[in-house]
Amino acid sequence: MIEQQLGMNADAQMAYAIFWTVYAVAFVLFFYLFSRLLRIIPIYGVRTLIQAALIVFFLTPVESSEAVNWWIPAWLHGGYEGILGHVEESTRAFSNMALAGACLFIVWILDLVRVRIRSRRKAA
Repeated sequence: MIEQQLGMNADAQMAYAIFWTVYAVAFVLFFYLFSRLLRIIPIYGVRTLIQAALIVFFLTPVESSEAVNWWIPAWLHGGYEGILGHVEESTRAFSNMALAGACLFIVWILDLVRVRIRSRRKAA
């Protein structure tokens, strides 16, 4: 149950900014290394689908229920709240992930269509 949302001081805001900076740099590094590893998969569609799933899983944010205007990774918030037994908060986080996944799935399909059209033009 949400009791009261907290306002954060300057130190907490700085820690929040540092967290997101470190998180973004770590994700870029992880994504680059994982993309290099995925090159062994010969099918372009499967490779890009796995990359899209990684983006949705790690980069989907959800607004914190405890601090005003703070966004946290949905997988982290949903997992933590699920362990604590707060089903409604966990569901909210994973619903954000499902919505982001649906949007990125549409983008993935459009990318496959773009690649198919480009390959037909080269063949002609």
